Amino acid sequence: MVGATLISSCSPTPPTASDTAETDAAAVTLATRDRTTLRLLYSQVPLTLNPHLATGIQDFEAGRIVYEPLATTNERGELVPILAAAIPTVEDGSVAADGKSVTWQLQPDVQWADGEPLTAEDVVFTFDFVSNPQVGAATAQYYEAVESVEAIDELTVKITFKDVTAAWQIPFTGQTGVILPQHLLADVDDAATRSAEVNQQPIGTGPYQVADRQPGAIVFEPNPTYRHSAPFFQTVELVGGLAPYAAAREVLSTGEADFAHNLQVEVALLKDLQQDGQGVVDTVFGGLVERVMLNPTNPLAETPSGERSSLAAEHPFLSDQRVRQAIAYAIDRDSITEELYGFTGRPTAQLLVAPRPYANPGTVPYEYNLEKAKALLDEAGWQDTDGDGIRDRDGVDMAMVFQTSVNPVRQKTQTQIEANLQSLGIDVDIKRVRVDDFFSGDPEQTNSINHFYADLQAYTTGNDHPDPTIYLSWWTCGQIATQANQWQKPNNARYCNTDYDALWDAAQQELNLEKRAALFQEMDALLAADVAVIPIVHRATTNGVSKDLVGLAPTPWDASTWDIAQWQRAAAE
Repeated sequence: MVGATLISSCSPTPPTASDTAETDAAAVTLATRDRTTLRLLYSQVPLTLNPHLATGIQDFEAGRIVYEPLATTNERGELVPILAAAIPTVEDGSVAADGKSVTWQLQPDVQWADGEPLTAEDVVFTFDFVSNPQVGAATAQYYEAVESVEAIDELTVKITFKDVTAAWQIPFTGQTGVILPQHLLADVDDAATRSAEVNQQPIGTGPYQVADRQPGAIVFEPNPTYRHSAPFFQTVELVGGLAPYAAAREVLSTGEADFAHNLQVEVALLKDLQQDGQGVVDTVFGGLVERVMLNPTNPLAETPSGERSSLAAEHPFLSDQRVRQAIAYAIDRDSITEELYGFTGRPTAQLLVAPRPYANPGTVPYEYNLEKAKALLDEAGWQDTDGDGIRDRDGVDMAMVFQTSVNPVRQKTQTQIEANLQSLGIDVDIKRVRVDDFFSGDPEQTNSINHFYADLQAYTTGNDHPDPTIYLSWWTCGQIATQANQWQKPNNARYCNTDYDALWDAAQQELNLEKRAALFQEMDALLAADVAVIPIVHRATTNGVSKDLVGLAPTPWDASTWDIAQWQRAAAE
C-alpha cells in the first residue's frame, strides 16, 4: 500500500448529527462478510455507472470497477496500458511528430462481460457518444481537441486532432477515458441515454460486473470473461450515503469495512479513530485544491429568461479586483490547514499544484494580512458609514451568501472564513447544500456549483490528468457556464481574460516540455493576480484502508478502484 500513514493519538469530540452528511448508511444490511467479500464505503450512492455521464466522483469510482480505458497514469506519472497493447511513442511512429495524431493498438482477444469481442469500433463509438451534444456527456471537454477517431482495422485506432495537440494522451485514458460497448448503446435513443438500463447494469471489460443493486448499495461479482486471472474477491459491496465520520469509524475503528473513500474528516478525529488499529489512513497528493470561488456576476439580478449570475449583470463589489484581493488576504490558510487538515493538507495560493514540471509549488505567494485587506476595502470605497459594523457604499451593504456542500471539514472551513470576513466588516450568510444537489449536473438544480446563485462557494477539485490542459481550460472564456449551455460548462467563476485565453491556446499546442510548463505557470500566476479564485488547501485524497487489505497502488490520476483486480487479503497469520 502506498502512502499509508500511522498517526498519534488525541481525544477529539466526534461530530454531531448536524456536522455530518444527511444519510448514515450504516443501517444498510448486506451479506455477511468474509475474507472473499470486499466492502467499500462512499459518501454518496452512485447515480450512474457510466463514467461519461458521471455527476460525482462516486460514479467514476463505481464505473471503473466495470469499465476500462485504453491506458491510465500510475502514481509515478507513467502511462500504463490497460486495453491498449502498448503505449504509443514518437519513436515508433504511433505518435505523430507534428502533434496532430496518435495511433493505438488494442490488446487481442479482449471480451465484454457478455462474450462479445472488444474492437476498434467500440473506441470510435465511444468518441461519437461523448461528442454527441444530445447525449450531454460530462466528459465531452476531454475530447474537444479531437477531429476524428478512425478504426484502421479491428485492433487499430487512429485519433486525429483538430490542430497541434501536445496532450495526445488525454482522450481515452484514466477515469474519463473508459471505452463503452457499441453493441449495447448504439441503438439507445439520444434523449433516453441517461435513463438507459445499461448505465445501471453495465457490461464492461473490467474485473467485475454488477450482480445486484440494493437501496444504497451495489454488489459486484467477478466478470467471467476477464482476460487476466480471476480477482481475489468473490463479492464487492459498494455502499453509498455514509457520513464521512461513520465511514472512517467502520474502517479505522470497528473493522466492519475494508475501504472508505475520500474521508473529509478533521485530522484530530482521524487520529483518534486510527488508534483502534483496524485500519490506516492513506493519503495521495495529486492536483486537488480546496478553493473559494468568487462570483463576478450578480446572483440576485435576473434576466428576462430567468437566468441569474448572468454575464449581463456584474457583481456590485466582487467585480472589483481590490475587493477580491482583500478577501484573499483575509483568509487564514495556515490556521485552516493546521486545525482541520494536518498531514492531509498543505496551505496554498496556487491552483496548479501537481505534477512537476508543470506545477511549481510556491511560485504564488500567499499572505494572511487583515490590515492590508482593510486598506484595500477602504481604497475601493467600502466603509461602515452608518456604524452597524457592515461596510457599505452608495446605500449597498457589503453582504454575501457563502455556500458549500454538507461536509464536516468544509463546513468548519466555511465557518472560519466567515469569521475572517466578518472581521473586515463583511456580512456573511452561510448556506449549506446537500452534496447531491451541490455537485448536480441537472440543469434544473439551481443550488449546483455551475449555477452559482451565491456570492462565494467552496469545494475541492483539480486536474485529474497529469497534463493540466483540460483543468486550466476551465478559466477560458469559451467554458463559461450559462443558461444557453444548460450550465454544463466548467467555468462557474465566469472568468474571462483574453490574455489568459491566449496563454492557454499557446500551451495546448506547445510540444516543448519546458516552454509548455512555463506557459502553465504563467497562467496560474495570472489567475492568482486577478483573484479569479482563492485556493486555500492542497488537499490529499484521504482514504481509510483495512490493515489486511493489500495490493493497492493508489494514483491521483485515476479512480481509487482502477486496480481493484489486484486487491486481496493479506495472508492469514
